Amino acid sequence: MLQSAGLPQGVTVREVVQLARQLSPHPAPLNGLLKTAGLATIADRRVDGLSGGQAQRVRYAFAIAGNPEVLFLDEPTVGMDVETQRDFWRDMHEHAAAGRTILFATHYLHEAESVSDRVVVLRSGRVVADGSPSKIKGATGRKSVRFTLPDADPAMLRALAAVEEVESHGATVVLATTDADATVASLVRSGVPFRDIEVTGADLEEAFLALTEEGSGG
Repeated sequence: MLQSAGLPQGVTVREVVQLARQLSPHPAPLNGLLKTAGLATIADRRVDGLSGGQAQRVRYAFAIAGNPEVLFLDEPTVGMDVETQRDFWRDMHEHAAAGRTILFATHYLHEAESVSDRVVVLRSGRVVADGSPSKIKGATGRKSVRFTLPDADPAMLRALAAVEEVESHGATVVLATTDADATVASLVRSGVPFRDIEVTGADLEEAFLALTEEGSGG
């Protein structure tokens, strides 16, 4: 399933999906395809009158028309609204549960984090990380310490143990740290009147940035 592949003009959605079926020796049932791809209600609409999200669903139907064992998806949810994206990933989980392998490329890292069993991170065409989302996130070793502190002193916070970065948004402070325990202990010893402290690990976006920026000049 390509991100922006062209579709035949002047024909209906049903005709495009039927064409895809006829290219395969073991096609999926037509009505089932239309329903799975969310196209049943627009099956008789001409392809050149579709929205971007609807056209993407036609590409999805085209991709699965032959009952493939492996699905390759390139930015599959581009142009889809929130509800359609949710339905799409539900279908992908069903495909995976049925034994199919699904490989997709995306810049929407929240999708990769929430639906993937395995993530491969590329930098300049080379693999720099390969594993489960939790493994990728843990590879950076960074955590965030968030708390409330009015009139925070950035210089003092940067001097706390293991702190790499300091962000301040009003009374909310976020510290990027390589050792959350040491940072919190140092914060307590500082005596500043912080409250509402929260420690979280890096999300996939933060891990991706760290992995693709480190040594990028090499």
